Amino acid sequence: MSSIIYQGLFFLFVLLILALPLGWYIKQIMQNNIPKGVRFLQPVEKLFYKIIGPVSQKEMTAKRYIFSVLSLSLFSLILLIGLLMTQEWLPGGNTVKNLSFPLALNTAVSFVTNTNWQAYAGETTLSNFSQMFGLTVQNFVSAGVGLAVLIALLRSLTQVKNKRLGNFWQDLTRGLVYILLPLSIVLAILLISQGTIQTFQSGLAYQGLEGKDLWLYLGPVASQVAIKQLGTNGGGFFGANSAFPFENPTILANFLENIAILLIPAALIFTLGFWVKEWKQGRTILIVATTFVLLAFIGVAVSEYYGPNFIQVLGSANMEGKEVRFGVGWSSLWAVSTTAASNGSVNAMLDSFTPLGGAIPLFLMQLGEIIFGGIGSGLYGMLAFLLLAVFIAGLLVGRTPEYLGKKIEAFDIKMASLVILTPLMLTLFGAMALISHSEVFTWLTNEGPHGFSELLYGATSLANNNGSSFGGLLADTPFINYLGSFLMLLSRYLPIVAILFLAENMGNKKKAALSPGTLSTVSPTFVTMLIIVILVIGALSFLPALALGPIAEYFTVK
Repeated sequence: MSSIIYQGLFFLFVLLILALPLGWYIKQIMQNNIPKGVRFLQPVEKLFYKIIGPVSQKEMTAKRYIFSVLSLSLFSLILLIGLLMTQEWLPGGNTVKNLSFPLALNTAVSFVTNTNWQAYAGETTLSNFSQMFGLTVQNFVSAGVGLAVLIALLRSLTQVKNKRLGNFWQDLTRGLVYILLPLSIVLAILLISQGTIQTFQSGLAYQGLEGKDLWLYLGPVASQVAIKQLGTNGGGFFGANSAFPFENPTILANFLENIAILLIPAALIFTLGFWVKEWKQGRTILIVATTFVLLAFIGVAVSEYYGPNFIQVLGSANMEGKEVRFGVGWSSLWAVSTTAASNGSVNAMLDSFTPLGGAIPLFLMQLGEIIFGGIGSGLYGMLAFLLLAVFIAGLLVGRTPEYLGKKIEAFDIKMASLVILTPLMLTLFGAMALISHSEVFTWLTNEGPHGFSELLYGATSLANNNGSSFGGLLADTPFINYLGSFLMLLSRYLPIVAILFLAENMGNKKKAALSPGTLSTVSPTFVTMLIIVILVIGALSFLPALALGPIAEYFTVK
């Protein structure tokens, strides 16, 4: 067991070592201080601005920024739906069928919103053309949108009496050209060196051991896997996702992909410290996020390590649901990482985890995917919690709530509350809608508490932009496709709208000088306060639902 804990500590050490310089690099890029080593990409950046037009050169208010985000997302949505519903007639489509509208809508919404929920097996349902020009492109764009929104918020925290948030098209372009694309190329090359396939062939015919003619699915996998992990997307090229050897062939590939899931979200925390020129502000969030991840990992690992033994088959190890190449430790760490970030990839079957082992990843999502979280969305969600904690602490001690010298007012708390409560309410609504459907039991492979856990996990994943699958829920039904599309759209864009209005309001404020009466947001006391606020909101909101699912299963399973 101790070796598993060391695995987790080593992983976090490497993650933070890599995140620190990347955080500085992101800050330089997004402030248009392009380092010399990547200035050769500037012509590409300028080409994008020429294509976009004059709108790429204008400073934007919150309304204009929101309009740009929604316009791009709507265009991407329509384009992707059209591609998926006509893929049979497009290049390489001779082996697949056109998707139905409900499935095409769900898939398009999923990738445009950075959720990557998949109600299909990619290798048998989609052509390589759809995978490359449809899904992979949106993996880049959706991650870039989240990063741009965060940068608008960070910009507002440092400016004074200025309602302008920057330019969305510039923020998006810089994020894509200088950050996501180079990192994806490097990771893809590393994965190819480990055996992750990258080819334009759709497949290879071969003869099985029993003499039957079989088909081995192939495709441009490494390029998609790289951005799906770095962009906190998670949608797999293959149905088995990161448990499939062509996506995740070796222990080293598994480690690289796991690092990639949390790399940019962790780096953005350092970016916050560099941006506001006070590294202790980033330290506060980093301590909270790292504490949650470490404790969650230990909880899952202990639960799975000391789970039921199958001595007659596998010795003393509880390997049910785990990838045998990686073992309990790396499977547990991946489950925590993918739900701490808004990354839907899995390298193990969570449906086969112990009740506690499945409950912890579920709870991480229910916190709002703020523990590192998705690119941009995780940090701006955490900042919403931080503002709420500042407000509550100010009320408790009788001090004016301030953050970075700016007073926290009623409007700010309303917007922050909208960010926090939207995923929460949508999760509960989604679970209620699913369990109320007359055919719900035909969609589940289990009954009782475990069946409810399958249902609750699905609703939570959809409403928190995660996209990971617990397993056991038949996802490709018209009702779930439409319901999921609704949940994913609202959970993505309502918080974005609220964050951008919050950013505009914060940017338009004066900045007060620090005084002895200013509430510290970097002290151990405030760190504890922030953890308590996160836990109270998550625990109190979902405890009744968890009591019907994994908690009840824990006490009933022998």
